[in-house]
Amino acid sequence: MIYIETGSTDVYYNFGVETYFASERVLDEPVFLFWRTTPTLMIGKYQNPLEEINVDYAREHGIHLVRRLSGGGTIYTDLGGWQFSFISPGDADEIHFHKYLQPVLGALRALGLDAEFNGRNDLLIGGRKFSGNAQYKLGGVTVHHGSLLFDTDIRQMVESTNVDPYKILSKSIKSVRERVTNLSEHLKSPMSAEDFKARMVAAILDGGSRHDIAPEDEPRIRAIADERFRAWQQIYGASPRFSIRREGRFPGGRVAASLDVKRGRIQAIEFSGDFFAANVEALQQALIGCDYRRASVRAALADPALSGAIYGTDPDALAEMIAPDEA
Repeated sequence: MIYIETGSTDVYYNFGVETYFASERVLDEPVFLFWRTTPTLMIGKYQNPLEEINVDYAREHGIHLVRRLSGGGTIYTDLGGWQFSFISPGDADEIHFHKYLQPVLGALRALGLDAEFNGRNDLLIGGRKFSGNAQYKLGGVTVHHGSLLFDTDIRQMVESTNVDPYKILSKSIKSVRERVTNLSEHLKSPMSAEDFKARMVAAILDGGSRHDIAPEDEPRIRAIADERFRAWQQIYGASPRFSIRREGRFPGGRVAASLDVKRGRIQAIEFSGDFFAANVEALQQALIGCDYRRASVRAALADPALSGAIYGTDPDALAEMIAPDEA
């Protein structure tokens, strides 16, 4: 096995490294990565971020958003957590977690942690989750990646994934704390996140070789990071088709917008409410085909021909009501 040090806490770059060695520079031996990121929400391949995360909270707190190439649910991670990736060429077609989790479990148990696999895709201590895992295929290559909660900010995890503003936050945090745990809470002796990484890598690598990213690999890795992970179209535009209702109050009355969105574009929109309108049909028509992002909606509404289409509104306020600002 070859361990490759990414040397980065940029989630887009790190996923770029993973993808590059799984698709463009496939090595003869399995590749192992162990990395972490600044605060980040990782959504699964088939998820809609607007249904899974608190976009406003994420934006206000500088939390990045990325869409993985694997399925599964949303993961929050920060500098108090770690991610690991196994990139294995010529593996079988079926998904199998146990093979890739065995070396991780062995390393954790060597640290005195009584960790176990729940038989699906999670690792637990005392029935509480500290690791979620997922797999995907790129050609004949299997990529298995997972998360490890070491000293993660549980409060921020809850607030950034709580899309229902009416839930009582303290109860949500208590509920999550009962189901998840940080590994640092179970160590017999305190250990820094960096020391934890060093010991995990040494145990999992078990005598394998270590490599840094070669300078000639950097340009392509950064291009993959930008094209496949950082781009708005990959994060929001790749969402499955969904319907959403947004509403707000303006000087001219209450305005609600019911939308159908597919691949990040507005397919249909209908306004309702007790407002006064001069030409609501033209307003609706102008938004069909528009990217479902605030800047694009604002640009479409700025057309002088639509001025005053809904009494008591302006393009900025209406765009803020219709479309969320991306994280």
